[in-house]
Amino acid sequence: MMVGRRLIGIFLIALMALGSILLWLGIPVGVLYAASRLVDSSQPSMGVYVLILIGIPLLMVIVGKVLSRLNRTYADVMGTAQTDRVTLPWHRSMRGERDAGHRTTVLDVVMVTSVGLALLAFGTWFFLFAGSSLPT
Repeated sequence: MMVGRRLIGIFLIALMALGSILLWLGIPVGVLYAASRLVDSSQPSMGVYVLILIGIPLLMVIVGKVLSRLNRTYADVMGTAQTDRVTLPWHRSMRGERDAGHRTTVLDVVMVTSVGLALLAFGTWFFLFAGSSLPT
């Protein structure tokens, strides 16, 4: 029984990792690619820009909700679901107790790791592979 729970937990963590990659990379690139396929000229209409400005945040909110649901499912499966309501860090008084409130979840770790890896990949590309755009 415990092995099955762990396998399900690993599967849910993998889904959260894929979802975070989709959130930070897949959605913006996908929407920009779809918008570019809708345009036939070098002077696109305003509708394409509206599609990009509304489509990217809307899809990010939807994927964020799915990631949140995956996190709750993981907590339920692994038996770490919180029974009381957590006071978020920005809702607490700055002079109150410092350690009460938010517990770190798997989704927190996955999202911070994905952002860290994205920054590392960007820095590697920028400093090692991008080259200079200055005229020589």
